[in-house]
Amino acid sequence: MSARLARGSSSGASRKGKAPARGTARRGKPTMAEALPLAPHTVRRVSSWLLGGMLLAFLLAVLVAFRVPQMAGIALGESVGHAGFTVRRIESKGLNRLPAMEVYKAAQGQMGIAMPLVDLEGTRAQLLRFGWVKDARVSRRFPDTLLVDVVERTPAAIWQYQQHLTLIDRDGVVLQPVDLSAMPDLPLVIGPAANQHASELNALMSAAPEMRNLLAGATWVGGRRWDLRFHSGETLALPEGADNAARALAYFAKVDHESQLLGRGLVRFDLRIPGKLIVRVSREPGSIVPAQAVPIQTAPAPAAPAPPPSTGDAPPTAETI
Repeated sequence: MSARLARGSSSGASRKGKAPARGTARRGKPTMAEALPLAPHTVRRVSSWLLGGMLLAFLLAVLVAFRVPQMAGIALGESVGHAGFTVRRIESKGLNRLPAMEVYKAAQGQMGIAMPLVDLEGTRAQLLRFGWVKDARVSRRFPDTLLVDVVERTPAAIWQYQQHLTLIDRDGVVLQPVDLSAMPDLPLVIGPAANQHASELNALMSAAPEMRNLLAGATWVGGRRWDLRFHSGETLALPEGADNAARALAYFAKVDHESQLLGRGLVRFDLRIPGKLIVRVSREPGSIVPAQAVPIQTAPAPAAPAPPPSTGDAPPTAETI
């Protein structure tokens, strides 16, 4: 009996050690695909698309690296050229002062090239190297013409520096040398880097537009300020600073309108000192001092020739405004 009990206990222990039934088995950790809120077939489809896109990008990179698209474009353009669409003519418009031959030289490198292969931007860059050319547009006109449309700069002054005269526009861009035998009727801008301040001079004259036609020239003094010279021979020294110079010029124009300062034998006006107008009177016979709303103290100029206005060395006589 004890043996039976022992077998029974052994049998019970073996039953307790058996694995649980299949239906009650504990599940392991889910896979990445199972963790996504997508159906497994959708995840596989997206993965296939991503892989295909990566392969396509790699293929395109290889083609670009070996210049396959460029060679294909060149081949296509050459085939168009073989059909008769090549540059045989160059037409230009908008030219007034720039010689047409200069335009032709800039564009002649495109002659005989297939129309689709013409370097429009390169030709435009060549044209913009000319001082006269402010802007240019280059286009094709099938079957065989290259069109060049030029916008020229307008000369605004003559720049004098180191005994050379050059034509400049209102922005100070150098256009071409000036022939002394054919001097244009334009203001003379004098001094180193004066051309770079031509736009400032143009803005300055806007403070007194009525003085613009009276201006014969301007000297850029010391890289800081302007001396203006009028057709009647007088020089006006303006203060430093754009705003100060504009106010001084406007004041001078007002006084000249009221009392006619210009053309009355005076030599030089100096407005560099705030609140004062300094006048130099000519020693020539017949010169007079114009009447003013306030008294003016003046003194004759020294007997020796006065230095150029740009030096500013001559001692003036002050008048308190």
